Amino acid sequence: MEIKLNRVAKAIIRRALREDLGKRGDITTRATVASDLQGEAVIIARDSGIIAGQRIAEGVFKQVNHDIEYEILLPDGERTEPEAVIARIKGKVWAILVGERTALNLLGRCSGIATVTNAFVVAVDGTSAKITETRKTAPGLRYIDKAAVIVGGGVNHRYALHDAFLIKENHITAAGGIVEAIEACRKFRDKHGRFRIMVEATSMEEYRLALSAKPDRILLDNMKPDQLRACVEVSHKNVELEATGGINIDNVRKYAETGVDFISIGALTHSVKVLDMSLIVESKKV
Repeated sequence: MEIKLNRVAKAIIRRALREDLGKRGDITTRATVASDLQGEAVIIARDSGIIAGQRIAEGVFKQVNHDIEYEILLPDGERTEPEAVIARIKGKVWAILVGERTALNLLGRCSGIATVTNAFVVAVDGTSAKITETRKTAPGLRYIDKAAVIVGGGVNHRYALHDAFLIKENHITAAGGIVEAIEACRKFRDKHGRFRIMVEATSMEEYRLALSAKPDRILLDNMKPDQLRACVEVSHKNVELEATGGINIDNVRKYAETGVDFISIGALTHSVKVLDMSLIVESKKV
């Protein structure tokens, strides 16, 4: 899969460029680069990892100047090694320089998310568990953050507050209990359309109550592997189970081997280690 340059992605790019350019534009490039100077540049990966966001980077340069040519040498989903050339850019030098940092910021972030996601996916290989993210994404960048998880081999959780129910501690308190909260969501769904019902449980007691109301998924929050196994043993075939909280790359395999269907990792998106990349102008001609 590649991250598509859709309406949402274009809006992200437009906002990022506006933030960087302000009203005066790139004053350094305006002062030092002739407006008709043509050139070529390459994007070089400085780390090993999974590439994601090539179409996003291309979209940055195209928004700066539609005549820019962006050649993808290593597509989304492929692994890169240090010093590999992953893209080649041709066109006006000023446009290449104006788009450089925005393109690298987005490309590096997407690739970093895909890389760490893939590490978790590899760690649970051979089990039934799927790796998913949370809503702990960077404000305004949710589309590309979640799309990068898919590129890395993970699956997406709900996109936002509006497309699925996720009943947490405060909802349970307000509704008067887990079963009451699930039933309230079911009644809302009957009036407003089909939405998945998911609910958190922090103990076996809460889990059994939630299971009795048959939501679509139960999130087993901060439970240890032995607790998860106990939940799996009394699970219902039509209710998905998700392990969440306190899970990292060192212990994820133990959680996956309990038999849960999903493992959610907030760190996929909230603690991104950007994949380091550079843009180098190779040659230029008038």
